[in-house]
Amino acid sequence: MTLTQQHKQEIMTQHQTHETDTGSSDVQVALLTARINQLSEHLKINKKDHASRRGLLKMIGRRKRLLSYIRMQDPDRYRSLIGQLGIRG
Repeated sequence: MTLTQQHKQEIMTQHQTHETDTGSSDVQVALLTARINQLSEHLKINKKDHASRRGLLKMIGRRKRLLSYIRMQDPDRYRSLIGQLGIRG
């Protein structure tokens, strides 16, 4: 149910801004999106898992705050990131 280390590393290399970047806003949003997608699939099967649903909503809120920060800093980077991740429409 969790992301494997190899999958996380692939996501980081796709979205990092420099060679040793592991925690920039772009990387955090990409990792959260992967976890949100995984948890959404889990909740389609386990409809009564309310604890996981609460965790999902918390992750969505964190991603929303990070995306609004990126949008304030650099709108072009924001548009390219949501296009790459396939979120928001």
